[in-house]
Amino acid sequence: MKRRTLLALAASTVLLAACGQSTTNDATDSTATDGSDLLQRINNGGTINVGTEGTYPPFTYHDETGQLTGYDVEVTRAVADKLGVDVEFKETQWDAMLAGLDSKRFDMVANQVSLTTPERQAKYDIAQPYSWSGAVVLAPDYDERFSAWSDLKGLRTAQSLSSNYGELAEQYEAEVIPVEGMAQAIQLVKQGRADFTMNDQLAVLDYLKKFPDSGLEIKLVAPKSEQRGSGIILLKGDDAVVAKLNEAMSELQADGTLTELSEEFFGADISQQQ
Repeated sequence: MKRRTLLALAASTVLLAACGQSTTNDATDSTATDGSDLLQRINNGGTINVGTEGTYPPFTYHDETGQLTGYDVEVTRAVADKLGVDVEFKETQWDAMLAGLDSKRFDMVANQVSLTTPERQAKYDIAQPYSWSGAVVLAPDYDERFSAWSDLKGLRTAQSLSSNYGELAEQYEAEVIPVEGMAQAIQLVKQGRADFTMNDQLAVLDYLKKFPDSGLEIKLVAPKSEQRGSGIILLKGDDAVVAKLNEAMSELQADGTLTELSEEFFGADISQQQ
């Protein structure tokens, strides 16, 4: 009788252990299937939190009514619509932007960020870029001397000595006239005291949109190999989320939304490499 009781207890113990193991495995499998918290929120139509400056026009700023807008902001809203989620923007200073992402104060960043350093590439992922930029040459629209970058040799360019564009101008053997910034450089070109100035394409497009009668135009654009793309940034490792962002961005490219937003804020399509 005692032997039969002991066997029954042993069987019960094995059965309970097996049930406990099954429950643990089921929980583990469920977590693996569901993915990250961010992925679950996207799949369930929840809310994504996005860090942005709000003080960097025309990319992210407040309009005359106080509404947060800008190219990066509206692209992010369009992506959220494609994903079927709500988006909440968390405004923060640029210096604290990636730190906020590191501390998971927000899920991603939309603020003209490029992963140009090995340190950033090791720590963050970038979704399909929604803007492309590189160096451009701005000169009077009547000047026909600019057919190739080699034509810059010997010409006068107004550049800030502390910028990469001043160094680039020197590489092309242009004569650099020192200035304090882009506004002063443009004035020298318009006055004929400099032949051209070189700056970031998006900054120049923003200027030309604001001042269409400036008499200046873009003469040369950096080759594709030297252009950099900016996109939505998130912490590395959430591959499924990156895939969903890429899919949404591809759809926005295909249906013309990115081109439309580019034209609205820049007067040109910056969503594709030129």
